[in-house]
Amino acid sequence: MDSLEQIKYPIGRYQAPSEFTPQLINGWIAAIEALPSWLDPCIENLDEAQLEVPYRDGGWNSRQVIHHIADSHMNAYIRLKLALTEDNPTIKPYDENKWAVLDDVESVPVNVSITLVHALHRRWVAQLRSLSDSDWERTYFHPEQNKSVPIWQMTALYAWHGRHHMEQIRTLRERMSW
Repeated sequence: MDSLEQIKYPIGRYQAPSEFTPQLINGWIAAIEALPSWLDPCIENLDEAQLEVPYRDGGWNSRQVIHHIADSHMNAYIRLKLALTEDNPTIKPYDENKWAVLDDVESVPVNVSITLVHALHRRWVAQLRSLSDSDWERTYFHPEQNKSVPIWQMTALYAWHGRHHMEQIRTLRERMSW
């Protein structure tokens, strides 16, 4: 992996699993549960100037990454609830790059999104832990991907997603010696 690829994808690109087992599900839930506590030390004692430094040339800064995690994971949680309460509902995609430059990302302190992620992940994990074996196969339809996504695949993706972005911030701190 070249250095730009390593900076963009510090834990590697997402590789969708082809199946799920109770052990995999437990690992994915554990990663979703742990993310808020992983994020806390990543941003601890960063000042406003440090939060403005992009994790790579042309990439988002840490402030944008933190707010993106909150936005993305809120969408994932809603998609989970839709999949559990409707028959293969069509979800609403969004343009994450446009969301990353909206005023709230600039004006709201990252601690607000960190607090939101703590609360959201607590509810998300509680819901995931309550799923029956058949619930894991429930789906939503993603119109941009033109496919139905089962809950187990979404859970795997977001377990990776949180860690992926957390590592972007953590490795930036490491490279910058903060």
